[in-house]
Amino acid sequence: LKNAEFTFDVDVSTLQCGMNGALYFVEMPEDGGLGAFPSNTAGANLGTGYCDAQCPHDIKYIHGETNSEGWTSGESGGRYGACCVEMDIWEANSFATAYTPHSCDTTKPDTDRYYRCDGEVDCGDGENRYNGVCDKNGCDFQPYRHGNTSFYGPGSSFRVDTTKKMTVVTQFITDDGTDDGTLSEIRRFYVQDGVVVQNPTVTKVGSPHDSITEGFCDAAAEWAADGTNFLEKGGMESMDIAHETGMVLVMSLWDDETVNMKWLDSDFGDPPSNLRGPCPGDETSTPEYVRENYPNSFVKFSNIRFGPIGTTTPPSPSSPSPSPSPSPS
Repeated sequence: LKNAEFTFDVDVSTLQCGMNGALYFVEMPEDGGLGAFPSNTAGANLGTGYCDAQCPHDIKYIHGETNSEGWTSGESGGRYGACCVEMDIWEANSFATAYTPHSCDTTKPDTDRYYRCDGEVDCGDGENRYNGVCDKNGCDFQPYRHGNTSFYGPGSSFRVDTTKKMTVVTQFITDDGTDDGTLSEIRRFYVQDGVVVQNPTVTKVGSPHDSITEGFCDAAAEWAADGTNFLEKGGMESMDIAHETGMVLVMSLWDDETVNMKWLDSDFGDPPSNLRGPCPGDETSTPEYVRENYPNSFVKFSNIRFGPIGTTTPPSPSSPSPSPSPSPS
């Protein structure tokens, strides 16, 4: 996807606080590890090989071996975790959205890119979150968190109205504008009702930015002061190598048993970067509540395509700025 764009249509109109309809890429082996590990006779079609930047422990089969040592049910899982570079193209419900690259310092050509971490430090568990091999926070561009609370939400007063289907375009810009160049910028814009909506320019991080660059990531990490270490774990170089070697598309709809998705849509962490969205983050965001009260919620991804910059959407006019909008009840 270097010097290219990835585009899809999405409907998040039924996704409430505490939900996340996600579309993302991970640097897992395409065959699920079938070729690299002779003891793996299953492959990706039977569920092996998954990894991401959270180094999940609840993967039952890693590097051709069972992850049964120390296994406990739930997210705790087994001794080992499965780590790799992750590009979150889309994490969203109808109230908040973010796109986020996650780097890993395993992403060097001479190392294992589908990495099996071992232990709390290596895997970045608990208090060692920032000591592991991957940047778990990521360098997120989140309009609400970065100060634009009227850009994305349900209703016509928002720049992007989540009661309607939208087209999401993500461009991977190289430093010299060629396929062989180095990844230097990740840009985003939307198309809704035939009108192009540019990603907002945010200034809360100390200087104006409307896309993800290493300059934005550096400024955002300093502003948030939350331990984010995207640049230290490899930054854009990490993502560049992942694009060169290939990544696998993943789609999911999930709720959050750990923190009720507050990191996406509510008040989470410490000031000044704690306000991520307008959701209350209380019991109405718990998995138990959303499953009972919104059993028919869905996210619909469609018309997925990719191609050279400027080829996946027709030319159309840009949108005007809307008036300020209310928060959900």
